Amino acid sequence: MNNVILSNISRFIILLAAQVLIFNNIDLFGFINPFPYILFILLYPSTGNRSFLYVLSFLLGLSVDMFENSGGVHAAASLILAFVRPNLLKFSFGVSFQYHQTNLNDKVSKELFKGMEVLTYLILATIIHHCSLFALEILRFNFIWEILLRTLLTTLFTILTSIIIIYLIKPTKK
Repeated sequence: MNNVILSNISRFIILLAAQVLIFNNIDLFGFINPFPYILFILLYPSTGNRSFLYVLSFLLGLSVDMFENSGGVHAAASLILAFVRPNLLKFSFGVSFQYHQTNLNDKVSKELFKGMEVLTYLILATIIHHCSLFALEILRFNFIWEILLRTLLTTLFTILTSIIIIYLIKPTKK
């Protein structure tokens, strides 16, 4: 149990630091910026305390907002992602996924491309996060095409970055 708590704490700190120090400084074409900090929410153990996930998601998003001076849009988008996460898990892995005592981090790390479930989960979660983030950031319905374009391009870049990060942190087979 302590190992799970320590790994979650370290994942929180490392992903937040990477977002603030590295990924916030990447700005392709003036508006494409990867947000791999959402991996913390996505890799949170499926058997973990859901209320604690909501609090941590809010704190993670709020921390990114403080460093980006973005007024709370990351906190709101992270909280939205944390709330829809159980439905995404059911949709991507099937209803029986909630009855398995599987650590999602291990499943994602070991089976990234063995099945489409993990990739579906990653893509849908990233789209939901980014769409809510940019809709809250722009906050005008007449800019729907800009919201969709930014969501699409940033989602592609975030997914590519997240896959690279997952491969870097996945446990080695012994």
